[in-house]
Amino acid sequence: MAKIGVIHYNFPQFDFEQFLDYCPGAGFSFVEVAISDIWGNGVTNPEAEAEKVLGKLQARGLQASALAAGNDFVVLEEGEIAEQVERMKRICGLAKILGTSVIRTEGGQPKDSVPEEKWVDAIAGCFKRLAEFGEANGIKFAMDNHGWCTNDGDRQLAIIQAVGSPCVGVNLDTMNYRWFGHSVPEINRFYAMLAKHTFHTHMKDGTGSRGEYVGAALGEGEIDLACAVKCLHEVGYDGVWCAEYEGQEPTDIGYKKCADWMHANI
Repeated sequence: MAKIGVIHYNFPQFDFEQFLDYCPGAGFSFVEVAISDIWGNGVTNPEAEAEKVLGKLQARGLQASALAAGNDFVVLEEGEIAEQVERMKRICGLAKILGTSVIRTEGGQPKDSVPEEKWVDAIAGCFKRLAEFGEANGIKFAMDNHGWCTNDGDRQLAIIQAVGSPCVGVNLDTMNYRWFGHSVPEINRFYAMLAKHTFHTHMKDGTGSRGEYVGAALGEGEIDLACAVKCLHEVGYDGVWCAEYEGQEPTDIGYKKCADWMHANI
């Protein structure tokens, strides 16, 4: 049976506990937890907060699919690298408390101090510092194709190859490549190329790129979701299929549509 999950994102009508209450009835068994859910502003003991969140998940029969780290690896200065690496090690410990070994990582933010031609070196450099730790602790770093710096499948693969560790792979977001401007055929190439490196997914649909982008429930946009599913099945992907919805309908309705599509098509 497929593991059907949902990201804690874009639920403005719910607080965290109301969101968790919503999940089982909508067809979700897994939740991607955000770092802000356990280590927000003013929190000095995130480990204790992680224990509380674990209890809330278990009380509803839910499991954590991943912990989203909110990191920025587009750094080259030694002090910034060390700070990001140490923060990520602590986040790995928080994920273990939640019962997951998957950390959804960002690439990072573009900045004048790190030119585009150095993005691969910068991101891979941080992951290299974490590789031994990740392998020893059974961690899977799932690099998201989010934002600007890692929203290209060829660049993601270059980072993976530069690190050379089995603990570094991807979070495959089915829509973000299209949002960035890639064509649907090019996106399908990315799915096939990165499937064997996929640790987690964001199943998302929509149409258009950048200012033309309009989100949609799964199956209602232009994304070739069947191709993504086929590519992942062919490599034996056994991780969570995690819904992310950015459409125009109320989010509880849109996410329920996504869950129904995943139960019917995965």
